[in-house]
Amino acid sequence: MRVTQRVRKILSWYESDNPGTKANLARILMQGKLGGTGKMVILPVDQGFEHGPARSFASNPTAYDPQYHFQLALDAGLSAYAAPLGMIEAGADSFAGSIPTILKLNSSNSLATEKDQAVTGSVSDALRLGCSAIGFTIYPGSEHQFAMMEEFRELAEEAKAAGLAVVLWSYPRGPMLDKKAETAIDICAYAAHMAALLGAHIIKVKPPTEHIGLDAARKAYEKVDVSTLAKRIEHVVQSCFNGRRLVVFSGGEATDSASLIETVRALNEGGASGSIIGRNAFTRPRDEALALLSQIVGIYQGKA
Repeated sequence: MRVTQRVRKILSWYESDNPGTKANLARILMQGKLGGTGKMVILPVDQGFEHGPARSFASNPTAYDPQYHFQLALDAGLSAYAAPLGMIEAGADSFAGSIPTILKLNSSNSLATEKDQAVTGSVSDALRLGCSAIGFTIYPGSEHQFAMMEEFRELAEEAKAAGLAVVLWSYPRGPMLDKKAETAIDICAYAAHMAALLGAHIIKVKPPTEHIGLDAARKAYEKVDVSTLAKRIEHVVQSCFNGRRLVVFSGGEATDSASLIETVRALNEGGASGSIIGRNAFTRPRDEALALLSQIVGIYQGKA
């Protein structure tokens, strides 16, 4: 694997990390059609845990098979595949070395009544399965936010010591945040900044809206241009150590292709490190998903 100068520059931002962790970051950044550009498109498939099998896979029944997702990510030329323990285990041998994998170490489900997640995997699982990174979710604003942050700190320390990269989903939610506030620009930027402060290598947040969620932040945002999605993405990236951390944005709720493509164009214009797109890919028939992912990759390549 020949590492490009762009990827070497990105690796230089992670000044405290050991060669093993940097090598695993490089594997993700050098994989697939975006390899070497500093951009990523990642396929996450944790929705079965979060929403149940039928809601996740009934629209495209071949997606009930975990190996379908490995192959989809590989054929689409994506940067990595992220999933919980059982999904990775179901294809780890067949696809060993084919595509970098991210083991999601905590999960919630639709039967839960609290804003929390259970730890469902370990760093040793990630090493056993040949993963390049661990993934974890925190809910800034929830009643359990500090416990989740402490769980992440322990797992991130162990992962980094073992030479793994660390991906953190930072999704604001809790009793003080209504649905509008969860994706408000000030709240999303705050959540992304917290993820950077917690030591994540790759940060995942949702595309923010123009809404301001905290009254205390309104005066500060009089000086920040958040009039377009691209400007809001630029601000979130700036909030992650002035762009010295990789920030990818979710594909969001299932939507039509045109709306998703419009969002991805704004992400790219705003300087996002890429997209992490799950349900908007695997819920579609395979040919349609591949065409959509090809168009998304093309945007980050500057070709579309």
